[in-house]
Amino acid sequence: MTHRSSQPPAVPRPRPAVPRPHRVVVIVDENSNPFELGCATEVFGLRRPELGRDLYDFRLCSPEPDTLMRDGFFTLTGVAPLSAADSADTLIVPNRPDTEVPRRPAVLDAVRRAHRRGTRLVGFCSGAFTLAEAGVLDGRRATAHWQWADSFRSRFPAVHLERDVLFVDDGDILTAAGSAAALDLGLHIVRRDHGAEVANSVSRRLVFAAHRDGGQRQFIERPVPDIPDASLAPVLAWAQRRLDTPLTVADLAGRAAVSPATLHRRFRAELGTTPLAWLTGERLALACRLIERGERRFEVVARRSGLGTAARLRTLMRRATGLTPSAYRQRFGPAGGLG
Repeated sequence: MTHRSSQPPAVPRPRPAVPRPHRVVVIVDENSNPFELGCATEVFGLRRPELGRDLYDFRLCSPEPDTLMRDGFFTLTGVAPLSAADSADTLIVPNRPDTEVPRRPAVLDAVRRAHRRGTRLVGFCSGAFTLAEAGVLDGRRATAHWQWADSFRSRFPAVHLERDVLFVDDGDILTAAGSAAALDLGLHIVRRDHGAEVANSVSRRLVFAAHRDGGQRQFIERPVPDIPDASLAPVLAWAQRRLDTPLTVADLAGRAAVSPATLHRRFRAELGTTPLAWLTGERLALACRLIERGERRFEVVARRSGLGTAARLRTLMRRATGLTPSAYRQRFGPAGGLG
């Protein structure tokens, strides 16, 4: 006898669609700076086998098939046409040293179209001039290299220029002050998109500081001291191992065997920030990593990171990331975390 199953035949379930990575497109135009292009490529364009996934879909585009880079150092060829900018989730606009020369209309139109559809816009160094020429910075906060600050303000008085910071995050428009600050802003974007743990991984591969706050000053008073000075690295490493303890500026000064006033001057000269601001930033970065690794109790996160209380953690995290600890956990924490 043949037995027939009363169950209907199994219907294969369709595989869920895998969302494409966030698409970052860089517009390269005549006389663009190769350094900033390299920064964008290093942060957004490399494969990340150490993370087991690629963070971004990265593309270059240009108005012309052949683009002569700054001072004719080389010609860039084989990139996508300018129309690729219309598919960007994040659009990095071109920069160049001759800021007085207007951008070609096709580039400015591409920036305007991107802004209208809600694309995140990024300007490295003199890229702020491109954004301002396109008219998308009017009434917005931005920064530019200190060398061009006066020129920028005279040409674009409707823009709120912050001339003495590394970068400005104004939501959907972000600007970096100078060449090296492009890396700071790039890592800030990675941190905003993927959390502190991933940003730290990217920074380690770059062998670059994991976090410099955008509010730090552009100009460091003594980039090359006249008299060799002992590096702050030992005291910074010492403090990073003790973030859960009630460290003070006096403790750091004692470890460095200098007065608090001298330590403050050295931090300003070498790091462009204050000891207290650095310590708070390191504690907040540790708190983010703890949440990403699965710690659900915010009072424990606050205690282990040295921030003290869950209320202080909430205040500082919202100020730095725009997210509450609960929202940060939902976005960057392990799957199934409690909200």
